[in-house]
Amino acid sequence: MTCGVIYCRHGGYYNCQDKFRPETLPDHKWEMCTSTDKLSWGYRHDMAMGDITSESRIISELIQTVSLGGNYLLNIGPTKDGLIAPIFQERLLAVGEWLSISGEAICASKPWRVQSETNTTSVWYTSKGSPVYAIFLHWPEDGILSLKSPITTSTTELTKLGIENDLKWSTNPDKGLLMYLSQLPPSALPTEFAWTVKLTGVQQERDTAYTLTFLL
Repeated sequence: MTCGVIYCRHGGYYNCQDKFRPETLPDHKWEMCTSTDKLSWGYRHDMAMGDITSESRIISELIQTVSLGGNYLLNIGPTKDGLIAPIFQERLLAVGEWLSISGEAICASKPWRVQSETNTTSVWYTSKGSPVYAIFLHWPEDGILSLKSPITTSTTELTKLGIENDLKWSTNPDKGLLMYLSQLPPSALPTEFAWTVKLTGVQQERDTAYTLTFLL
């Protein structure tokens, strides 16, 4: 008798197919399972560098998974002696180094009302109570990051994780806000990719317009 596997249906969180990532925020906790070696879950003595997921790709997958409310399971295949190959150690250390700067936006965070913005910078959001975190994967060429989703208030402040000073910003006449990153020289950036900005004093919900109808 052959027993079929039913993915994404049962359990405290859904364990779906390998490398599964939903397009929109699910209504149930879920997990993305992936391996550092693109071709295997176990150790291969003949693996090539092109078979190993890059540091930026792993961190990008982690960000997107958490933004969509998921757990991120990253597999490392040890040798028969139980050792972790140096290339795998490098990947784990890179993730740990990135988390040492931006972990505030990942650990114990929750999905925000908007998960991402589709633009040239590829922005993903998480939240932790009042603060909202915008994580952008590509540095804007002009040094100006446009965020359409945040609704600013008189108390809004922006801080880049890893940098002490607040960022300068202005209200976007179109929608949202404009963040000025040109004030940050490359040498001052604590990470090489996936930069995180903490937004405080922004509205958690969109403004809602109500229409009242009186029956006479």
